[in-house]
Amino acid sequence: MGASRARVVVVALLIAASVASVAGQTRRAPARRAPARRAPAAKPVPAPPTIVTEPAMMTCPQVLGEGVRTKRVFCDVAIGRDPAGGILVTVPPHAGQATLLFDLHNRHTYSEELVKLKRAYNRYTATIGVLTLDNTLVARAIVQNEFRTGADLVDRVSGGGGPDGLKAVAPTGTESIAIVLPAGTPEVSILGEKLTVIRTDGVDSFSAIGRPVALISNVMLSYEPPPPATPPVRRR
Repeated sequence: MGASRARVVVVALLIAASVASVAGQTRRAPARRAPARRAPAAKPVPAPPTIVTEPAMMTCPQVLGEGVRTKRVFCDVAIGRDPAGGILVTVPPHAGQATLLFDLHNRHTYSEELVKLKRAYNRYTATIGVLTLDNTLVARAIVQNEFRTGADLVDRVSGGGGPDGLKAVAPTGTESIAIVLPAGTPEVSILGEKLTVIRTDGVDSFSAIGRPVALISNVMLSYEPPPPATPPVRRR
């Protein structure tokens, strides 16, 4: 009986040890944290386009002259219907659109005597157009101002026949103009359209072809140069 009880005790201990081992094996391992995802690398920001702003290459059929103070060249804008006869501005090769920039002025024939008599008042309204060479209107521009005294002049122009060497015609009023040109435009023309002058004694309107109605100065072009040409692939 003693030996039998000893066997039972041993068997019970073995079973308990086996159960404990199985229970230990069935316990779940602690969950591992997933590695943090790295944010995708930021894409490089493309560099902004290089914009070139430079004096325009242009052909002025009627040059009034150079300003004494500003040293600008003032060009007459005459009324016309044929773009080939206007002020021609060449647009360099460029990507996308280009912008034509210039200052637009009225023309005034200055008289010191009328200023002293307080009879020099004029209110000018000049309208001009910018066209492509196939006679398509790109945009119109208007300059309007009043003249009373010499202080209303933008500048005086050298080259006159008087003792002071100044021309009587001078720019008055300034309107800064910016016109966006259609992509691919190689050249544009600036032509006058009409002029209205209001004086103390009446009103005059001018629309005859060939008559100067305004002046322009400081003509510039702003554009993005075209991308460099891709070199040809050499075949072996």
